[in-house]
Amino acid sequence: QVQLVESGGGLVQPGGSLRLSCAASGTIISAYAMAWYRQAPGNQREFVARITSGGSTNHADSVKGRFTISRDNAKNTVYLQMNSLKPEDTAVYYCNLIGLAWGQGTQVTVSS
Repeated sequence: QVQLVESGGGLVQPGGSLRLSCAASGTIISAYAMAWYRQAPGNQREFVARITSGGSTNHADSVKGRFTISRDNAKNTVYLQMNSLKPEDTAVYYCNLIGLAWGQGTQVTVSS
């Protein structure tokens, strides 16, 4: 059974940084594309970033230049580096092994 466990969320001031991690078990992620999504209260879940098995990435326009998705296949882990955080980035962030599994989410709150 595939499991994804996110970590690294928390409370940060505007302009600050966080790095989210998504550790996978039950499968080897190297052959899969992985993604991050987020969902703010009252909103639909939205795409944040995606990385292919070959390492190609794309990011939502709202986070481009501030967030970076990466992967470490040796650690079976995907990351989301978030810089220059804004209050509108506040959401639950979810890891997605595309087509197979979702994590339980980690809360990110950007507030002074």
